[in-house]
Amino acid sequence: MSENPLTDARADLRPGELDEKLGIRVLQASADELVATMPVATNTQSFGLLHGGASAALAEAVGSWAAVIHAGPGRTAVGVELNVTHHRSAREGTITATATPLHRGRTMATYQVAVVDDAGRAVCSARMTCYLSDERR
Repeated sequence: MSENPLTDARADLRPGELDEKLGIRVLQASADELVATMPVATNTQSFGLLHGGASAALAEAVGSWAAVIHAGPGRTAVGVELNVTHHRSAREGTITATATPLHRGRTMATYQVAVVDDAGRAVCSARMTCYLSDERR
């Protein structure tokens, strides 16, 4: 197993520039469950709390990666809907996002994403839907 579970799941899949700026690290990757972490530090808003947009970006990343793994080689996933509900704030530590499928079809995939803090408390929950299609060359 390599240091990049995304590449292990699909050779052409890697974190993007925003994912790297946010410090997102993938722990495990499959179409059945994708788990990633992100530090709270460096992802806060002006009052020292975890930025809701950073949580949303993490949720979109894990849901999209799981959908593209499901889509398979030569296919891609494009996000068409993201819904995020924020439950509590975080000031320190790491948050962990876990994406699990709600629906996996040939042209659409929807994932539930649970984001928790180091104590396992819900930070936010999200639903990510992707359109699946053949990759354009």
